[in-house]
Amino acid sequence: MFTRAKDLWASLVFVGILLFSAHMAGAQSVEKKEQSLYDRLGGLAPISVVVDDFIDAMVPDPFLNQNPAIDEARKRVPAPYLKYQVTALVCQVTGGPCQYNGRNMKESHAHLNITEQEWDRMVVIFKEVLAKHQVPGPEQQGLLEIFDSTKADIVTAGASK
Repeated sequence: MFTRAKDLWASLVFVGILLFSAHMAGAQSVEKKEQSLYDRLGGLAPISVVVDDFIDAMVPDPFLNQNPAIDEARKRVPAPYLKYQVTALVCQVTGGPCQYNGRNMKESHAHLNITEQEWDRMVVIFKEVLAKHQVPGPEQQGLLEIFDSTKADIVTAGASK
């Protein structure tokens, strides 16, 4: 009887190990399926590189700087500060650990009188930077959806205030 109890105990332990292993494998596959956009983008380092390039492309853009309010803001707000704020914002809204503490989009862009055409130019620049860094399609789409969600607060020229 002792041998039979021992065999039963060994079988239970073996089944327990199998069930635990199956559970862990399932949990890992669920975790991979439910990764945040932040994680799928690779975290803070790649996000900061893309933001850095986006700001570097946008700040000197002649079309955008035809708007006197944008041109003045570019001269007044240092690019490194803008990069820091935008990186923190992107990190936060994609599910990362950062905390954006800047002004909301409406407040920070209201005085710039951004037009629909200027918005479109910013989108083109953003897409070019994403392509340059070979950001995969689903992640590009996620970022563009977030970007697009800010449009009503940023494009104010011609809109009722």
